[in-house]
This record gives sequence, C-alpha cells and structure tokens, in this order.
Amino acid sequence: NNMNDTTNQQIEELLNLPGTFHIKIMGFNDPELINEVSAIISVHVSNFNPEGDISVKPSSKGNYVALTATIWAESKAQLDEIYSALNKHSLVKMTL
Repeated sequence: NNMNDTTNQQIEELLNLPGTFHIKIMGFNDPELINEVSAIISVHVSNFNPEGDISVKPSSKGNYVALTATIWAESKAQLDEIYSALNKHSLVKMTL
C-alpha cells in the first residue's frame, strides 16, 4: 500500500493540504439541498459554518443551484469521504 500513501501525499502537497479548499456542488434547486450538504460536510469538518462558508448561485433556468462550500481540509482521505457522501445524495447532481 506504499504507492497509495505516496500518491495521497503528492496530492495533498498539490492541494496545499492542510488548508482552505473549495468544494463545488451542483444540485437540484430544493430548499433542503443546503441543509443536507451542510450536514454532510459538518460530519467531516469540525469548524464548518454553513452561514458563512457556503455560497449559492442559481442556474439560469432555476432548476439547479451551484453551491461552493469553503472548508478547512486536513487530508485527501477526508476530502474523499466528503465527496463520496455528497455524490451519494439524491439532491446532488455532481461535485467538483
């Protein structure tokens, strides 16, 4: 499993982890989306503050919204868990 460690370390260096990281989430324009996304991220990020750390931009037709969550990311493993949980959610269309 050494190769995996190296790869994660290299990715962490590229992403400047630990550090500030922006997660972009495209989701359905549903009032619950922000709450659900916040709940998922809060599980993995102790000091996450949805009020200040999520920005919202509706799509032109209003069917979707683009959320940007700004988090303090500790590791690639932590990011993997967050992305995995977000992508499994029915209101989330895609993540970047």
